[in-house]
Amino acid sequence: MGTSFGAPSARCRECQSCPLVSDCFPGSLEAGNLHELDGLIEHTAPVHTGSFLFRQGDPFQYISVIRLGTVKTYSIDREGREQTLGFHMPGDILGLSAIDEERHPCNAIALDTVTTCRLPFRVAASLSARMPQLQAKLFRLLSRDIARATQLSCNNSADERLAAFLIGMADRMAARGYSASRWQLTMSRMDIASYLRLAPETLSRLLRRFQAEGLVALDGREVEVRGRERLQAMAAAEADLDQVRREAA
Repeated sequence: MGTSFGAPSARCRECQSCPLVSDCFPGSLEAGNLHELDGLIEHTAPVHTGSFLFRQGDPFQYISVIRLGTVKTYSIDREGREQTLGFHMPGDILGLSAIDEERHPCNAIALDTVTTCRLPFRVAASLSARMPQLQAKLFRLLSRDIARATQLSCNNSADERLAAFLIGMADRMAARGYSASRWQLTMSRMDIASYLRLAPETLSRLLRRFQAEGLVALDGREVEVRGRERLQAMAAAEADLDQVRREAA
């Protein structure tokens, strides 16, 4: 790979200084093993709003970690209906759902300006066989991806799903160093309704009620959480019900 072990390259130093390093591939490795990845991790050019990172059916080549921006993943069924699958933020990984079929089962589109770091999956799989720390990181990321994908699989109430979404967004923003109580949505309400498996009019009605009850304040795409404890209790009810169903299965 052309890099001496005594002098980390600029790319290697960039990885080590990245604020997302703990969520990325290098964050799982000891300093000496970083050189194994040097030259293999690609820092991609910016992808702008409305552009695709990959399309449903594209061959699977890379696993990617978002460095900047927000990505929406969604699928199109045989009738042409769109289903939003997730919203992915800095530190989140893309591509793991394509491992089995070796083709992406969904589309990934930029909701604002997005940059990623990516690693060829075949390289990651080969290296993980020799690096237990990298293997453990990949397993953890895969588990997190599956957990998020199944979060809304149970038939919980619309209130609980919306509360879980709001609390989840608040916690994800806080984990990235932003305010946990006020943030700007990059996704549309139509996308949120699709993600929550709600009709758009149902989501609008719920948001109006949440606002009237003092749980949130809305101004365009700006959201302020004002009743976190009540929202947390509603979201916990969803999580508790999911756990009961998993244990009974």
